Amino acid sequence: MNIFDFTVLDADGKEISLKEYEGKVILINNSATKCGFTPQYDELQDMYEKYGEQGFVVLDFPCGQFGNQLPDSMEEIVSFCDSTYGITFPVFNKINVNGPDESPLYTYLKAQKGFAGFDEEHPFSPLLKLAVSAMDPNYESNSDIKWNFTKFLIGKKGNVVERYEPTTDMLTIEERVDYLLRE
Repeated sequence: MNIFDFTVLDADGKEISLKEYEGKVILINNSATKCGFTPQYDELQDMYEKYGEQGFVVLDFPCGQFGNQLPDSMEEIVSFCDSTYGITFPVFNKINVNGPDESPLYTYLKAQKGFAGFDEEHPFSPLLKLAVSAMDPNYESNSDIKWNFTKFLIGKKGNVVERYEPTTDMLTIEERVDYLLRE
């Protein structure tokens, strides 16, 4: 089993097989438009523009499970991503990444790569730890998604290579993407 075995809904509610992305290096991201990490959209778009023609794609999954930081409608989300950040990579339908209604894709991703901690150097880390521990005092011991803009890097054959928390420096992710594209 790999991510190409999953079907998801696009922003219009149409079923899309992730098999469409077979042979590409993929960065799967859960997002929210009103989050302190939302400016990462700029860096994600830059990375997509830089490496897209080489076989890289960002797949964005809006999620409203963290701090109520996502508008209700997909139209608002898509409009925001386009007008504010000029997003040209695929934005999919809203999903849950944790809990009984979580997306099967995220159940799989979390089973492949668990939580490995926040980057202590990131200025948001202390506040993020405080917020996450208030929701789950044992957050460090489970693989749940902790916040918006958690990313999973997928290799060309659909294998989960790495999990990045929202505090991970985007340059670290870009270096790994570049490496996987040259493999």
